[in-house]
Amino acid sequence: MTTDSLVLEFARGTLLLSNRSSEELNEVVAASDLSRWFVFDERTKQFRAEARHYRDIVTALRDKRIVFTDNARGYERLPLGLTELPQISPRPHQAEALAAWQNHGMRGVVQLPTGAGKTILAVMCIRLAQRPVLVVVPTIDLVLQWQKVLSQFLPGISVGALGGGAREITAVTVSTFDSAVIFAESLGSKFGLLVVDECHHLPAPHYQMIARMSIAPFRLGLSATVDRVDGGEATIFDLLGPLVYEARINEIQGGVLSPYDVVKIEVDLTAAESDAYAEARRVYTDFVRRAGVNFSGGSGWAEFVWKSSRLPGGRDAMRAWREQKRLAQAAAAKLDELWKILREHHDERVIVFTNDNELAYRIGREFMLPVLTHQTKLVERRAFLDAFRSGECPVLVTSKVLNEGVDVPEASVGVVVSGSGGVREHVQRLGRILRHQPGKRATLYELVASGTSELRTLARRRQHHAYQRSDQGPTP
Repeated sequence: MTTDSLVLEFARGTLLLSNRSSEELNEVVAASDLSRWFVFDERTKQFRAEARHYRDIVTALRDKRIVFTDNARGYERLPLGLTELPQISPRPHQAEALAAWQNHGMRGVVQLPTGAGKTILAVMCIRLAQRPVLVVVPTIDLVLQWQKVLSQFLPGISVGALGGGAREITAVTVSTFDSAVIFAESLGSKFGLLVVDECHHLPAPHYQMIARMSIAPFRLGLSATVDRVDGGEATIFDLLGPLVYEARINEIQGGVLSPYDVVKIEVDLTAAESDAYAEARRVYTDFVRRAGVNFSGGSGWAEFVWKSSRLPGGRDAMRAWREQKRLAQAAAAKLDELWKILREHHDERVIVFTNDNELAYRIGREFMLPVLTHQTKLVERRAFLDAFRSGECPVLVTSKVLNEGVDVPEASVGVVVSGSGGVREHVQRLGRILRHQPGKRATLYELVASGTSELRTLARRRQHHAYQRSDQGPTP
């Protein structure tokens, strides 16, 4: 079979296989089993595949000893040997994760708790792969943090940035998810390694294009917890490779993460709050029963939202659901307990977490504390974090802005005034207080309103403790 004219090309996020003879091309595709990835495009009369299959396609062609011209690959090796690289002394879990990733063909996902050194692990993987790398992160804050670390450990290599007005694309580039999607068609052939930080975001339909339109044969996903309520972790593994390594918090405490306690504090609603809660609960549950909403499966909430928008009494039920949630999360007694906690830990740095901006700002006003939300301007955010780091202002209040994507200074106490039932949110909040210091023991307080749905929400969050602390006895 004469295949000197067989050409593999990258075209706007896809791979094209072309040849002067269409009959010969059909023969090649059939003989090399390329039909697993290629489909015939009637518009262009060429075989087309998703760019992410580049590695499999090239391997198949070489295994079949089929001669071809590779015009798809738009990168060379990363010139890391030109300068002396700063030494990295990996922690045992980082060395194990690196070895596991290498043993899986330098493709896969690593799950490590917040504060366990995921960025340094990524640097080690970049050094091992020695290929141009695109690092994708959720926020501009993380772009700047990754740029700083990569510049430190890859001297002599210009580290580009994409997002927030920056558009500097180099052999080592850090991009936000949103910018990586916008430029996926042009970036897909330029990098041999794709690193996705906080990769639990990747299953979003538009974000998937980052991985689908990239030829990168080497891939690394990083997250504190990959699990998604919608089962999207299967998409993560399909696009980045399998879960190759995970470490529990209790497995890497001591020298890496601090030991910790989780303390549940139940508070009672006032008489007025209790009456209002009961009434809102009645309206909500009456509608759920009438509408036949089934919460036993995974689609119960979606069913409630759909029926509440269409059936009589549905809007009242949705308002009642929101009101009962607000009453439980913002119970007056929680602020009394918060004051006691702040007095007890007056000489420590404390982060106060809420589930919504309204409660965060209320706490900020009543206690005269700085509040960080998505509405906080960048300059003000940096000033608050600097004051927290220096100890000038030892308490920060936040809704969800510190869950991920912000380099939070050292803290030893966290107070969850209100939160969701998501394990990921809980892991991220816990991780904010676990950065190691000699002699430190962190404490996470969880405030819940007795006799409300918050107790069930807490139970869902505590699935994390059963997993992370299975060998440490009961959580306080």
